[in-house]
Amino acid sequence: MEYVSILMVFAVAALVAGALMGIPLLIAPRRTSPVKQEPFECGKDPVALPEGRFAIKFSTIAIFFIIFDIELLFVWPWATIYRTLGWFGFAEMMVFLGVLMLGFLYIWKKRGLEWE
Repeated sequence: MEYVSILMVFAVAALVAGALMGIPLLIAPRRTSPVKQEPFECGKDPVALPEGRFAIKFSTIAIFFIIFDIELLFVWPWATIYRTLGWFGFAEMMVFLGVLMLGFLYIWKKRGLEWE
């Protein structure tokens, strides 16, 4: 019975994720104009045009934080019932955390954590 509730949680999460990705495709404007394509800052005219390419490191750090926020969503329920899961649950969580550490090591290797 407990597995059914866990499957329902994942089904609802998949449904919400699908809706969040699909709804913009249905309601997003499709006709663009030169005015809509202009960059803006909080509704005001831009102060200056960028002089070079935007550093991708900012996006890397944002993805890094998102990865670990999502990790907490999975660790919290596991932490509430870890005693009933036994060694199998512990091993599964270690595999999950290992995969997330691979993402962290990738960001570290690409020097995404340096702010120079």
